Amino acid sequence: MFKDKKVIVIMPAYNAARTLRRTYDEVMSQEIVDRVIVVDDASDDETTAIAKTLPGTLVHTHPQNQGYGANQKTCYKLALEAGGDIIIMVHPDYQYTPKLIPAMASMIGNGLYHCVLGSRILGGYALKGGMPFWKYIANRFLTMVENIMTGAKLSEYHTGYRAFSRELLEKLPLENNSDDFVFDNQMLAQILWLDYQIAEVSCPTSYFAEASSINFHRSLKYGFGCLYTAIKYRIARMNLSKSRLFPR
Repeated sequence: MFKDKKVIVIMPAYNAARTLRRTYDEVMSQEIVDRVIVVDDASDDETTAIAKTLPGTLVHTHPQNQGYGANQKTCYKLALEAGGDIIIMVHPDYQYTPKLIPAMASMIGNGLYHCVLGSRILGGYALKGGMPFWKYIANRFLTMVENIMTGAKLSEYHTGYRAFSRELLEKLPLENNSDDFVFDNQMLAQILWLDYQIAEVSCPTSYFAEASSINFHRSLKYGFGCLYTAIKYRIARMNLSKSRLFPR
């Protein structure tokens, strides 16, 4: 709990057997976490079996692989059903340190923000943590374009470390979003569409063999999806067209 608000950590998992327990242990060492929810998107390894051994963890397994975005949709639905007031997404591959959970939760629990991102760019942690240079350049380019299109000033739109208030999640039309990786980007655009401020905290990250990463082809598809989302946002803001992503 944080000030009588229930804190739930969600973990959208896929083939995370090698790092899931380590991530869980560090999450639970942050004493404010009330519950962990793991959604396994039909992994090929022992992700579900390991998740079921973690004390107090709610485990849900998709019968077939549905995609990263679909996994998150299930995560947020289960977190709200479980009574979460502050919902924090932590990837179970241990790329992002769970030690920032108290800081992110406090920013929401104290009523300062409804969305907090763990940024790899603030503090220069991306390259120091091993982010491939080509991904760093792509991140910077996409972020620049997205800031121009949305009018925001975020350091990055592509982090998977995120915290939300219940109020915000209940307002977002998440079911209208992609089931693939661009879901993350669409979600942030929707938050800006609703005129909520997004806070950022500097987050050290680690890239290593067990950390999840999408390949170049899927990264390219994701990049074009981000640009398309930003353009749709700007067109919708100008009242030139309607969009399921940004309903009025």
